[in-house]
Amino acid sequence: MEFNEKLQKLRKDQSLTQEELAEKLFVSRTAISKWESGRGYPGIDSLKVIAKYFHITIDELIGNEEIISLAEQDIKENKKKHTALICGVLDCFITLLFFLPLFGNGDSSGASVTVFSLTGVSGWLKIVFIVAIGLTVLNGFCGVVLGSFDKPVWNKRVVIAGLVLSVLAAALFILSRQPYAGVFCLFVLIIKGILLLKSK
Repeated sequence: MEFNEKLQKLRKDQSLTQEELAEKLFVSRTAISKWESGRGYPGIDSLKVIAKYFHITIDELIGNEEIISLAEQDIKENKKKHTALICGVLDCFITLLFFLPLFGNGDSSGASVTVFSLTGVSGWLKIVFIVAIGLTVLNGFCGVVLGSFDKPVWNKRVVIAGLVLSVLAAALFILSRQPYAGVFCLFVLIIKGILLLKSK
């Protein structure tokens, strides 16, 4: 008997609805429905709660093949979660563009300055630079905070937003003839790309 059939039988033996079981296990009714229909497995922690609630062992709840499949799924999810967290930290790393003298001032001295000391570009372009950096850092901060929650959809959206912001920032700096800042953003983007490729 497969896990989904066992869970359904255990629930029906105790005359519980999916909603009632969900309340007792502190999960959503959708999760119970997904598990019982065989469209997914609970995580290790949820399996422990289910086994404890029904007074059975985890071995009785799932078979060997299912355990291997579950462990592989858990490893994959953890890898994605850690990758999303690292991408968030890398986006926060863009904060250095506020403090490092990576912007060419555009005057005859050829001096590099911080974005706030930049005088050789128009005011609106300087504001665009600050907004691009700020949005990337804010997205990174959101990624780090959301990484502590178990919401893969949120993590995925924040990672995608971070990639888009990194591409836009790199393109903006390179097109506006700020190569050092552009290369800095490009370097961060390449690291994120490598991490995402390895996490698949």
